Amino acid sequence: MSTSMSFQVALSFEDGITRFIECRPDETVAEASYKARINIPLDCRDGACGTCKSLCESGSYDGGDYIDEALSDDEAASGYCLPCQMTPHSNLVLRIPSSSAAAKTGAATHSATVTAIEHHSATTVGFTLDLDERAALDFLPGQYVNIAVPGTDQSRSYSFSSGPGRRQVSFLVRIVPGGAMSAYLTERGRVGDRMALTGPMGSFYLRELARPALLLAGGTGLAPLLSMLERMSTEPPAHPVHLLYGVTTDQDLVHLDTLEDYAKVVPGFTFDHCVADPASTARNKGFVTGLMDTGTLHHGDADVYLCGPPAMVEAVRGHITSLGVRPASFHYEKFTPAVASDPRDTAEAAA
Repeated sequence: MSTSMSFQVALSFEDGITRFIECRPDETVAEASYKARINIPLDCRDGACGTCKSLCESGSYDGGDYIDEALSDDEAASGYCLPCQMTPHSNLVLRIPSSSAAAKTGAATHSATVTAIEHHSATTVGFTLDLDERAALDFLPGQYVNIAVPGTDQSRSYSFSSGPGRRQVSFLVRIVPGGAMSAYLTERGRVGDRMALTGPMGSFYLRELARPALLLAGGTGLAPLLSMLERMSTEPPAHPVHLLYGVTTDQDLVHLDTLEDYAKVVPGFTFDHCVADPASTARNKGFVTGLMDTGTLHHGDADVYLCGPPAMVEAVRGHITSLGVRPASFHYEKFTPAVASDPRDTAEAAA
C-alpha cells in the first residue's frame, strides 16, 4: 500500500462535536490527531495504559501492538481500539471518550451563500447553501449544524438533508409561527443572502451497516435520513433498509418522489408512510408504530435510526419495548421546533 495516500478519520467527541483528520496508512490515528492539533486522550503512547481507548464505528484498521490490560480480546472484538497503536486501512469513524474542549478543539464556523429557497408545502420549506470553502466542511450523514438566522442574533440547528458528497448542502425546515428561521425563509430570505453555520455536530449519524436497518422519520426528521440514503446511493448497503415516514397532515408530506428515486437506486431499500389526520387521503392513517412489528425489526437483528419530535421518539421506544424486541442498536434524535432556544436532544443506545 502506498504511504502517499491518506484516509479520512472522523473523531466524534462526547459533546457532539466531530472533527475530521487525514491519516496515512503508515501513521497512527493518535499521531495524525496531534499533527492536526487535536489532543485526544493519551498517556503512554505504546499500548500499555488504555487511556486512549475508543470505539471504532466504521472502517477497517490494523490494531497494532498492545497488552491485554490496555485492551482485552473481548473489547477488541467489540470494536474498541487504541488510537495510539491503530493504523487505518480505510476511512474511519471513532468515538473519542472525551469532550472536544478537553482535546483543545471545537466546532468550526463556515460561511455560505443561499442558492435556493424552496417551498415544498404549506408547512415545509427547504434551502440550499453554497459554502465558501466546501472542502473545509466534512460531516457524517445524519449530523447537523447550527445556523445563524440572518438579521437576528439567534441561531437554529438543522440536519443536512443532502449527503456529504455534494458541492452544495441542503436543509429542511418546518414552518413555525413566530419562528425566527421560519420568518426569514418565508418573508425576507433571498438567493444571494449570506449565512454562517457552525459544526458539524451530533451523535446521530450513519454507522457501518452490518445488518438490516429500520429508519424512522417524523416530519422534518426526514432530513438526516435523506442524507443517509444519499450516502447509501453511492455506497450500497449489503442488507435491506426500510424507512417509515410519519407526519400529522397530508400537507406535511414532502420528498415522497425523492424516496421513490432512492428505492430505484439503493439495493434493498423500501419505504412506507402514514398520516395521523383521519381525513388524510394516505393509504395508511395513524402513526408509524402502527406499521411496526417484530418482522419490521427483523426480530431484533436490526439497527434502528429514529429522528422526530419527542412524543414520536418516546412512542416508538415504548412500542419496541412492548413488542419484546431489543434492536441490535438504537440511535435516535428528538427535536422540538424552536422559537427562542435550541432544545435538540441527541442520544443513542447500543444493545
